[in-house]
Amino acid sequence: MSVDTSYLESAKKQFLYYKMLGEKAIEQLEPEQLFVAINEDTNSIATIIKHISGNMLSRWTDFLISDGEKEWRNRDAEFENDLQSKEEVLEVWNKGWNCLENALESLRTEQLSDIIYIRNEGHTVIEAINRQLAHYPYHVGQIVFYAKQLKNSEWNSLSIPKNKSGNYNAEKFAKEKEIKNFTDDELKRMK
Repeated sequence: MSVDTSYLESAKKQFLYYKMLGEKAIEQLEPEQLFVAINEDTNSIATIIKHISGNMLSRWTDFLISDGEKEWRNRDAEFENDLQSKEEVLEVWNKGWNCLENALESLRTEQLSDIIYIRNEGHTVIEAINRQLAHYPYHVGQIVFYAKQLKNSEWNSLSIPKNKSGNYNAEKFAKEKEIKNFTDDELKRMK
C-alpha cells in the first residue's frame, strides 16, 4: 500500500472513529439534554452539531472544484439553535457526515496534492483533510465532555475507563506486534 493510499484510508478511519465517538456520547443522553446550554456563551450539543454539519456541508460539497466556504453558508445561523428534537439533531448530524464520507470516497490518491481553497486560501487536499481532522474532533470532544457532565455518574466510558489502564495495556502487550490503524480495534469495540 502506498503512503498516499495509507494516508487516505487512515483519514477515513479517523473521521469514522470520531463520528462514532460522538454518536456513542449522544446515545447516552436524554433528548432534552441535547439542548442544554449552561450560559449564554455556551453552545448546546445540538448547536455544536448544527455547526459541525454546516461546516461539513460547506467544506465537502464540490470539494475539489469550489471554495470550501460556500456563498450559501450562513455560519452565524449555525449557532442559533432551531432544532426541536433528537431526531432532527441526528438528521443534521448525518447529513454533514454523509457529505464528508461521499467526498472522501470519491477522492483518488493522485488528487491529494491538488490545491483547493477555503476562503480563498490555498490548501493541498491533504492539508484540507488535516484541517478538518483537527476541527471535527475538537467539537466531538466538546460533545463528549458535555455529555459526560450531563450524565454525571451514569456515564459509560467511551475510552479506557478510569483506573483500567493497566488492564488495557496488559491486553495490548499480550498480543503479537502488528501494523494497523489504532481505530481498527476501537471501531469494533464501539459497535
